[in-house]
Amino acid sequence: MSEKNTLYILWTNDNPITSEKMVFMYGINAKLREWWENVTIIIWGAPASLVAESRDMQDLVKGAIDKGVHVTACKACAEQLGVVEALEDIGVEVIYWGEPLTRVLKNNEAIISV
Repeated sequence: MSEKNTLYILWTNDNPITSEKMVFMYGINAKLREWWENVTIIIWGAPASLVAESRDMQDLVKGAIDKGVHVTACKACAEQLGVVEALEDIGVEVIYWGEPLTRVLKNNEAIISV
């Protein structure tokens, strides 16, 4: 059986401590320490506003991207919250995630929901 080597972190909690100490701490270390070959953080819902409004969160996002973590956001959420441009400006890929997330789930990919 082939080893799946992609991790998705579905980030839906806008608590800054949880964001820093779980989403980014694990996501970045998982990439740097090669626990996972590919790490994708999916910003969904309230964290989109948190990132758009917080310089500290923007720095964490940019740092993760610089270290090779793919950071992306739900476009529907970002549109409804009015933060698409703010996310794109810091290098976040903003796409509609409904169908891709469904594929991830149906394929039993590794996913952490925070």
